[in-house]
Amino acid sequence: MSFTRRAALAAAVAFFAFGALPVAAQQWPTRPVKFIVPFPPGGSVDPLARLLGAKLSESLGQQFVVENRPGASGSLGATVAARSPADGYTFLFVFDTHAVNPALMPDLPFNTEKDLAPVMLVGTAPMAIATKADKPYKTFADVVAAAKAKPDTVTYGSVGSGSLGHLAVTLLQQPAGIKLVHVPYRGGGPMTTDALGGHIELAIGSVAVLSSHIKAGTLRAVVQTGAKRSPVIPDVPTLQESGIPNFSAVAWWGIFAPTGTPDPIMQKIHAELVKAINLPDVKKTLTETLGMDVQASSPADLQKFLLAEMTRWAKVVKDNNIKAE
Repeated sequence: MSFTRRAALAAAVAFFAFGALPVAAQQWPTRPVKFIVPFPPGGSVDPLARLLGAKLSESLGQQFVVENRPGASGSLGATVAARSPADGYTFLFVFDTHAVNPALMPDLPFNTEKDLAPVMLVGTAPMAIATKADKPYKTFADVVAAAKAKPDTVTYGSVGSGSLGHLAVTLLQQPAGIKLVHVPYRGGGPMTTDALGGHIELAIGSVAVLSSHIKAGTLRAVVQTGAKRSPVIPDVPTLQESGIPNFSAVAWWGIFAPTGTPDPIMQKIHAELVKAINLPDVKKTLTETLGMDVQASSPADLQKFLLAEMTRWAKVVKDNNIKAE
């Protein structure tokens, strides 16, 4: 075989060995794509995944199927995703518990930092501390006064032990000089039901969970946890405005893939997600219904955000000896 023919053959082999991946990425997806949601239907993660899945189905011509795998504060579904083939046909939608679980559950069967690759931080949103409308608390100062007058009597509900709401209240109690009684629930639905029934004095949850009841007047928000006021509840002051300096804690929604998912596919789904999120109807749902500050971040920015959240909340978990339910 001549040198020229050998060179041509080597070039052809190199093309098929290294050039096939970008071609596959261009054709991706050629079959349905799975969006794992590690929570039950309802809440905020499930409708987000379904909304974006529907838009990607339209733009890419393949089904994006939501698979609910609830359990263990989102860690069960995350485990399924981390163990899935890294072929571009499995993605994971997470909530803020994703950054807390490693500290709460040291025996997680996957490495949060290494086994899941970041795709996008979709958005963040403040949490609200709310009370039934006929309760006496009009402001956060009223809560502080009641808790100081009768220590260990003012109850508050969260969506679970070690949830971001639980940790945020734990963190703010020291500068506020109070101790509230935590009542953990297994989700925003049961917590909100008990708050509406007056069975707990206060409830902390994302604006997405509580805003409809706040707007309806059945719950009254006394304070919100973001660095700035949410446009969904613009009349509700922040904790910083209410005497807790330099305090901010936000709920967040992110998308990950099994580590090793080909870069061209990661780039393609990121670009398609950005386009979907910028559609007027999608942006309206995210901002007005879920109360999100839309980020649509780069993968690198999501990873940086995740590591910062993991570091911050691990310290709160350790310092206060908080255990998973």
